[in-house]
Amino acid sequence: LVRRFHQALPYPLTAAQVRVVGEIEADLSSPDPMHRLLQGDVGAGKTVVAVSMLLAAVQGGHQGALMAPTEVLAEQHATGVRELLGDLEVPDPGNLFGDRPLRVELLTNRVTGKERKEVLAGLADGTVDIAIGTHALIQEGVDFASLGAVVVDEQHRFGVEQRAALRDKSSGHVPDVLVMTATPIPRTAAMTVYGDLDVSVLDELPPGRTPIVTKWANGPLLETEVWNDVRLEAGEGRQAYVVCPLIGESEKLEVASAEETYQRLAGDELQGLRLGLLHGRLTAAEKEATMNSFRAGELDVLVATTVIEVGVDVPNATVMVILDADRFGIAQLHQLRGRVGRGDHASTCWLVTQQHNEPGDPVGNPRVEALVATTDGFELAEVDLDLRGEGTLMSTSQKGRSDLKLASLRRDRNLVALARDVAFEIVDADPGLAGHGGLADELSVLFSESDEEFLASS
Repeated sequence: LVRRFHQALPYPLTAAQVRVVGEIEADLSSPDPMHRLLQGDVGAGKTVVAVSMLLAAVQGGHQGALMAPTEVLAEQHATGVRELLGDLEVPDPGNLFGDRPLRVELLTNRVTGKERKEVLAGLADGTVDIAIGTHALIQEGVDFASLGAVVVDEQHRFGVEQRAALRDKSSGHVPDVLVMTATPIPRTAAMTVYGDLDVSVLDELPPGRTPIVTKWANGPLLETEVWNDVRLEAGEGRQAYVVCPLIGESEKLEVASAEETYQRLAGDELQGLRLGLLHGRLTAAEKEATMNSFRAGELDVLVATTVIEVGVDVPNATVMVILDADRFGIAQLHQLRGRVGRGDHASTCWLVTQQHNEPGDPVGNPRVEALVATTDGFELAEVDLDLRGEGTLMSTSQKGRSDLKLASLRRDRNLVALARDVAFEIVDADPGLAGHGGLADELSVLFSESDEEFLASS
């Protein structure tokens, strides 16, 4: 199945994809359940790797599940996966012709009534091969015949408890789990916070992806150039995003800022173009309608809050304008930038900031400068760690303060790697630490029960 899938793709796999698929296949054939983190920059081809893993499970007579953080993203995955798998068939001993079409179904809270009953029945009797959905997949009343492999997209939005619930769905045995993220995690953090996961990295982009040029517009004079660029691209039949700033914690203010920007652009800088507005206060149906008309090319410019950060895919969009870019973090700017550069045309990302000439104001902006300098998410993750410091390792409250008393994830990168190797050596040979009394005592002093629960539940 996996081989037939790869042969049917319109393009060859990159060397990085071949390597990661190999790592996953080796894990799947081992008796221990897989727990792997797949890091790949925006557009590195994670979906093809994920589908390869789900097919490997189906080939072994099991089911696969793909979980996404939002309904929009789950629906988009379902459409994408169905297109990728086209007319693949799977062996079926109960079928006269020996084979039947592979069955992919979507399950979110929007799937209701008769359709939902059919999907649930198919999951329970094994006729659904691959289920794609939100956390609706792990709710009460959803049962799988034999869940073999699970892919979780954007894992930082997916809690430890949900992973445990997933294990319960597969009648007690632990399915192989792959967690994917497009937010690259610094190597040292990946080794510590996600120390129990093996890490795979997709570090090359598929051929044909045009690199995105990032420009910084600081102050009103340069901002004029931004809107000229948007008009120019729209004149060529292409589209643009304009993202409005995060305003504190208040969604109300954020929506007001998006509405104000929309009115201003429609009446002034972008007058005559077709503009759409997208923000968190709209109903699901309104969001969907606006996104669909943008996808269909009925809008030239989409003015939005950060609701478009994850997984919106419109190959015809070639300009991303981020207003007040200095209010965003590096990872978020990088995610937003990844919404363009998905088609054949050259793409530009404009980072717009206001000039500050107050005495004592910092002249440079290290975050914005880092984005202009590189499109490599892994390099940016290391810069981000240096700028922001490391959060807490031992609990869920990651508020920028480190709970390491002496070590530093930034300064002691090599020591962290060494410590992880030594820890594995010790624990593999002596899981109960019977021969390491001193270490066992240290642990009992350092770890509270809640720490242990937090670490063990993943």
